[in-house]
Amino acid sequence: MMSLEKILVVDDDINLCRILTEELSDVGYQTHYLTGGNEALEYLNNNTVDLLLLDLNMPGVDGFDVLQELSKRESKPKVIVLTAYADVKSAIESAKLGANDFLSKPYDFDELLITIRKVLQSD
Repeated sequence: MMSLEKILVVDDDINLCRILTEELSDVGYQTHYLTGGNEALEYLNNNTVDLLLLDLNMPGVDGFDVLQELSKRESKPKVIVLTAYADVKSAIESAKLGANDFLSKPYDFDELLITIRKVLQSD
């Protein structure tokens, strides 16, 4: 049996985290959420995930900080940036820091699923 892919949702909006993890669980992913960049980095020190759904605009350690830190690591999850502040500059900056894709909020769940599958299947 194939193991379920693990997705970590990192967003300072707890309601979005809950809804998103529930939606993703319903379609067969193992999910976990955290509401801050620092917690995410600590979690990733001790846990392996296949994909990180990452908000950019968070208090304290933001999404750019998380991407910056992950870029220094040998083993890192794939990353889809999910942000309400979607602009070309942020998308380019995210890509430079290693994000695999970029979606704006409010997200369309079907579009998000397609993007997740595409990113998880890419090398």
